[in-house]
Amino acid sequence: MAARSLFLTLTRNACREKKLPFRSISSRTEAVKTGTHEGGIDEFTEEEKDDLKSRIFRVRLPKRSVTNVLHKWVSEGQKITLSDLRSISKDLRRSHRYKHALEISEWMVSHDEYQLSDSDYAVRINLMTKVFGIDAAERYFEGLPSSAKTSETYTALLHSYAGLKLIEKAEELYQRIMGANLSLSAITYNELMTLYMSVGQLEKVSLIVQELKRQNIAPDLFTYNLWETRKILDEMITDPGCDETWIRYLNLAKIYITSSNLVNSEFSSIVESEKGVTQRELISYDFLVILHGGLGNKDTLDQIWKSLRMTRQKMTARNYVCILSCYLMLGHLKEVGEIIEQWKQSTTSEFNVSMCHKLLEGFKEVGMADTATSFRKILDEKGCETTDESR
Repeated sequence: MAARSLFLTLTRNACREKKLPFRSISSRTEAVKTGTHEGGIDEFTEEEKDDLKSRIFRVRLPKRSVTNVLHKWVSEGQKITLSDLRSISKDLRRSHRYKHALEISEWMVSHDEYQLSDSDYAVRINLMTKVFGIDAAERYFEGLPSSAKTSETYTALLHSYAGLKLIEKAEELYQRIMGANLSLSAITYNELMTLYMSVGQLEKVSLIVQELKRQNIAPDLFTYNLWETRKILDEMITDPGCDETWIRYLNLAKIYITSSNLVNSEFSSIVESEKGVTQRELISYDFLVILHGGLGNKDTLDQIWKSLRMTRQKMTARNYVCILSCYLMLGHLKEVGEIIEQWKQSTTSEFNVSMCHKLLEGFKEVGMADTATSFRKILDEKGCETTDESR
């Protein structure tokens, strides 16, 4: 599978008259070229890009500050726009460089010329959780002016609680949200649904769905995925033909989601055994895929998909569509293309272009037109004929 981050791979060309030795860089190793500026920025050749983003990404060690880069850029008479900062911050977060992304956020907050949006505050809450912990994120949220305590910032804190499986705090915050008479989207409800499913409290999911319907809030694609998976699990549990083996797999799915540790020796031995897994047992993997996709755990999705492909069981179109939808929602288009190719080359599961079309239409229906366009482009590139209606 692809490396964790695409943004740390920088192209380097040696100058004709001077060559600088450098080490290859991966997402797991910190390496710097010989010769650095005093401020901690790596030297670069004349043929390399020298824009703000490139300078920031050359500051690889977390202990070094990108604030120095920003100051130097301004001192050179260059302007820094709000859109530049947002774009760089997004790329840093995708690269798991949360400390540097938080420095970008702090720069935005400390300069009055930038008009921050609700999304900017929400991003800051998530970054503070990752860098300083949930207590710091809570203090920051409580210190926000009432005008900034919106559905986005409330949901950002709820997301942090859900990620850490802090059920009581999440439920208390949810009650505050309900009492604040805010205009909510399905995302807020999805956070709580994901939390309940991740800790095995499936009975509470239906209550959240009922509340979502009562508030006349349109569910999104992830809501449908969660709800459908929950119904499948309920049906399997109450099925009189369901044997102890299935119960074991269901419990394992809950355990590994709760511990955020999918691939350990016990689970791997089950998946990679010569007997393989049954079609029923494969549903537990769809369950894992949907949950980790909602939590943004891309590395775990990679592991699940690798485990699925190692089994001797015939995968269904459902398995492929499930993993495709999650990678699409997370914006990992390279992996989407790889899975389409794997599906087309599979000797056990015939490629189903009509289901891809349904998935494409599903993204369009929930307002994710850009994602639908990207998916259609990938299908076209892979020689999968798309209908006129999907364009």
